[in-house]
Amino acid sequence: MSTRSQIDLSPFVKAYDVRGLVGTQLTAEVVTALAAAFVDEVEAAGQDVIVGHDMRDSSPGFAAAFAEGARARGANVVSIGLCSTDETYFASGSLNAPAAMFTASHNPATYNGIKFSRAGAQGISFDTGLRSIRDRATEYLAEGIPQSDSPGSFRDVDVLADYAAYLRSLVDLTAIRPLRIVVDAGNGMGGMTVPAVLGTAAGLPELPIEIIPMYFELDGTFPNHEANPLEPANIVDLQKAVLEAGADLGLAFDGDADRCFVVDEMGNAVNPSAVAAIVALREIQRVRAAQPEGEIVVLHNLITSRIVHETIESVGARAVRTRVGHSLIKDEMAATGAIFGGEHSAHYYFRDFWGADNGMLAAMHLLAEFGSQPGPLSGLSARYTPYAISGEINSTVADVPAAYGRLVEAFSEAAEFDELDGLTVAGRAVENQPFWWFNVRPSNTEPLLRLNVEAQTPAEMQRVRDLALAIIRA
Repeated sequence: MSTRSQIDLSPFVKAYDVRGLVGTQLTAEVVTALAAAFVDEVEAAGQDVIVGHDMRDSSPGFAAAFAEGARARGANVVSIGLCSTDETYFASGSLNAPAAMFTASHNPATYNGIKFSRAGAQGISFDTGLRSIRDRATEYLAEGIPQSDSPGSFRDVDVLADYAAYLRSLVDLTAIRPLRIVVDAGNGMGGMTVPAVLGTAAGLPELPIEIIPMYFELDGTFPNHEANPLEPANIVDLQKAVLEAGADLGLAFDGDADRCFVVDEMGNAVNPSAVAAIVALREIQRVRAAQPEGEIVVLHNLITSRIVHETIESVGARAVRTRVGHSLIKDEMAATGAIFGGEHSAHYYFRDFWGADNGMLAAMHLLAEFGSQPGPLSGLSARYTPYAISGEINSTVADVPAAYGRLVEAFSEAAEFDELDGLTVAGRAVENQPFWWFNVRPSNTEPLLRLNVEAQTPAEMQRVRDLALAIIRA
């Protein structure tokens, strides 16, 4: 065939997903080629492929373009329409079919992207299929997409009610004390999933939960604030609303509603590591009750608080430290048979959810734990936040290896080093001295180094943070 387009997909086919600017990077032509390449990679000709999308203006058109490319290569497209990312994982797992979700998660409205899954909600990272998809799509853009002798079919399926019922089957909230909760959906997909799962919109029985909704209208222009609750400015409205309503807590979802952040009754953010520790403990206790013997594995990425590791091991489970990134952790969930995994960024992974992440399910576990005891959330979360954490601090760094070298030289007398993900520097144990550690990781997309510090005391955290920043920025 004649040459069509020479397009470099490398800038927006990233480590864990596809994410780029609408119109200049992501176009219908590019999406169609990526769809054809995806079908080839997962060998889905003659099989079902699930396609879902969020509420961004560009998402329905991209989903249609994807269906075109997938059908051209012989896949039968199962469109689940508007959905959260974890709904596509549910569909992929329950129907045992590969899936593509159109979303740019928390990114601004000018972006869109694709999160791919193999059948059974298994992740696809750059090293486990995305590179091949990129390269094959590049060929298809240049040479055209070969049409299958048996083009695929298309059908619509609504999975929201089944998704909500499945989550309800995993966490029983019927016996908790009455709770008043403010939920900020950020004009993202939580505006559709929260009423279905925690309310009665999907036909499920009423729970002892009063939901005070904020920004539930689906709007891909994000008129109120960016749907990125990891950024403190984006939870200010929620914090105020919790205090004004006298609510027990607040929940904030990101744009595709696969991450959930928590605010306590005083309006203070609950660290995602505390949520991870609480959910890990619940999952370990549940599995141990059903299986008294045998090893139980729980994952945590290397940036979560030390309390997560300590909590897991305090009840006899094995804590496994991992790199950052959802596709990588899904691979580890499968490889280790882990029952749960937690990340500092509020991604939470469940064996009972095909090893995929689900912020709604994590929120339900937190509500079950909190609602089964009489105290305020601030008291519960304080028990799982005993150490001082810096939060992520970014520095513009042109020469990352040189920065690593300076850090190793400066801390060589007092610390141990590892390079599981970026550079982790951990202070050697000294009697009567507080522990400390920090990690620096380069951004995948910008000339930035991301620093996270934790220490036993606030003073020690500040000392290590300031010293590390001075060296990084030298």
